[in-house]
Amino acid sequence: MSIRPPAPPFTLDTAIAKVRAAEDGWNSRDPEKVAQAYTEDSWWRNRSTFLQGRREIIDFLAGKWDRELEYRLIKELWAHDGNRIAVRFAYEFHDTDGQWFRAYGNENWQFDDNGLMRWRHASINDVPIDESDRKFFWDMSGVRPADHPGLSDLGL
Repeated sequence: MSIRPPAPPFTLDTAIAKVRAAEDGWNSRDPEKVAQAYTEDSWWRNRSTFLQGRREIIDFLAGKWDRELEYRLIKELWAHDGNRIAVRFAYEFHDTDGQWFRAYGNENWQFDDNGLMRWRHASINDVPIDESDRKFFWDMSGVRPADHPGLSDLGL
């Protein structure tokens, strides 16, 4: 059985670490890597899409990152209790026509005892932006640098 530290029950520090690990994983834009953070039978609601299991998660994320180009994400802890974490996030991307977007959202996560996410509920809204309005700047290596501002620092 896989263990994905930190595991619940979460403290403030371990919840923040879990959120940052999730952000770093998603910024890798590697569906196989990201899926390893979820239970084999993980259940998702992502906007109006419902998924179950790692295979569906991998397929969903591969399609997402084929459409959402130059994807960069910032997550921020909203609340935590026991084996649950609530997160707010924003990400920027452009489509194949070059239109930039900023997506704003909230996620509710529930973890198993080994720190794998069992449930993910995500509500997300996309807002078209001009390229000059972008706020997320780091190279596409996958990890937001420690000195890059977070959501609160950016006024988002």
